[in-house]
Amino acid sequence: MLRYVLRRLAWAIPTLVFVTFLVYIALRIGTDPVASYKRINPRATKAKIAQYIEVNGLDPNYVRGYFRWLGNFVTLDWPRSIKGSREVWPQLKDALANTIRLGVAASGVGIVIGLALGVFAALRPGGRRDVAVNTAAFVGISIPPYVSAILFQLLFAVYWSRWFGSTLFPTSGVYPPGQMGFDLGLMLKHMVLPTFVVAIQIIAVYSRYMRSSLLEVLSSEYMRTARSKGISEARVLFRHGLRNALIPVVTIAALDVGAIVGGLIITENVFSYPGMGKYFLSAFGEGDFPLLMPWMVIIVASTLFFNLLADISYAWLDPRIRLG
Repeated sequence: MLRYVLRRLAWAIPTLVFVTFLVYIALRIGTDPVASYKRINPRATKAKIAQYIEVNGLDPNYVRGYFRWLGNFVTLDWPRSIKGSREVWPQLKDALANTIRLGVAASGVGIVIGLALGVFAALRPGGRRDVAVNTAAFVGISIPPYVSAILFQLLFAVYWSRWFGSTLFPTSGVYPPGQMGFDLGLMLKHMVLPTFVVAIQIIAVYSRYMRSSLLEVLSSEYMRTARSKGISEARVLFRHGLRNALIPVVTIAALDVGAIVGGLIITENVFSYPGMGKYFLSAFGEGDFPLLMPWMVIIVASTLFFNLLADISYAWLDPRIRLG
């Protein structure tokens, strides 16, 4: 297992370098970092512009410029934001922490409920609860996150306030204006609506995946053999069925990281939630190259990490799989 993990890490590093190189080129072409710097800082001197080009690796030669940027990034000699010359890491750290909290909460709620509904539907295929779960899943998949976000805001803020005189859940930010210091209760209350907006599609998708996978497993030869030996239906389901049904679901989970990130970007923007999504949209709108590149590195590294995690999970779920 350790050898396999080390080998995958050895592949992950050059993959990370190659993908971030492509991102570096795309951002240089798409945002024109030098023009963006001049637009935000119209009084910048030629010396300041030259310094900005140097520290960000904006060499005319993309390969040389990328490795100059990479050297600064690895040694933590990060350039400052083009707006107000702010340090990048404090902004990125706060946004990352907020997004991790929201992403973990939404994924946890979505995956647990989605898998449970998938099992619930698969045990009575074609029955009322199967039809109900499938219908709800199709509706959940069909509704874009920005639509459900707006509907939640209308329901729990505008209309709830009209009906009961106050909002049920906050609809923006992490804390109310003027809040000083950490308050877990207030933070969780502000996270409720964005968490469920992101979780809706996760629930819908995973309920469909789990239902389909479990139905296939339950009709397999080895499951019929287990039943013929007199093993109880509960043990057949939990000992053999669920474990094997989870294998393809784990594959999808690793590939779904990008979709979850996309949902977070939209949701954070609608709810003015100060996470990585709002950070990205703000930085991209301003063409802030020093803010954008670390964001991209984190997203690419996260995707590679979850793919590695999925591969390792195979061995635990199915001992027949060898990580050689």
